Amino acid sequence: MSGTLFVVATPIGNLEDITLRALRVLREADVIAAEDTRRTAKLLAHYSIATSSVSFHAHNTRSRIPQLLARLERGEAVALVSDAGTPGISDPGIELIQACWDKGITVDPIPGASAPLAAAVASGFPLVPLTIFGFVPARVKDRKTWWTRLQNVGDTVTFFEAPHRIEQTLAEIPQYFGGRPILIAREVTKRHQQLLRFNDVGVMGQTPELKGEFTVVIGPERKAVPSTDEVPDALIYKEFCLMTEEKGAGRRPAISALGHKYGRSAKNIYGIVERFKKSDL
Repeated sequence: MSGTLFVVATPIGNLEDITLRALRVLREADVIAAEDTRRTAKLLAHYSIATSSVSFHAHNTRSRIPQLLARLERGEAVALVSDAGTPGISDPGIELIQACWDKGITVDPIPGASAPLAAAVASGFPLVPLTIFGFVPARVKDRKTWWTRLQNVGDTVTFFEAPHRIEQTLAEIPQYFGGRPILIAREVTKRHQQLLRFNDVGVMGQTPELKGEFTVVIGPERKAVPSTDEVPDALIYKEFCLMTEEKGAGRRPAISALGHKYGRSAKNIYGIVERFKKSDL
């Protein structure tokens, strides 16, 4: 009879954020497959867990998966952990989990800490549905494609960013998400945790310290609220110019935000913008 692969969530900062069940599984497992055995060793030492561990990361999946599958097929219990949080969410693990399903090996999730869920819950934004993305790409071309993909998701989205790129990311966000609220979470659950929330990404004021791990949550598009008072087209065009020229919002999100604000279609706002642009020439 085959063993079980336990997918174990571990703390994302505060070592107290681990369940009693996770501790028991880590103690009783035959081996722990860890993204970084040195980092996991600190957690194991803190809770006096003596279970041996082997490395399992993005660069050794091809050789390590057959080894772990062989142990599982012999009836052993394998606990899969990442450096922090839940394996498989922007961390190694999916390939091994899929391989277990293909082999008919039992997979047992041990839930716990998750940075995107923690930040999303703290945001207060509607979370049904919630889309979790990974890290923002580094290359300029890939970033533009990635931003456009996120922009097309009208509901709440969350993603990660590295400290050395967070400034660039915060500068780019208003171009795509004008009119939508945002939460910037730094060092979630850690001693220097910082949460900043703004009702409109186009008017972000205070910026976070540029250190540590970042999780960003962008709230849903605002639903159109029909107005009983007809707003003059000239004022809508003036507001469009303010959003795009002074606040850095992109053309498309600005049109979308104005449409939602004044209960008009994007086509109507687009027509207003084009008409007034020509009259300014």
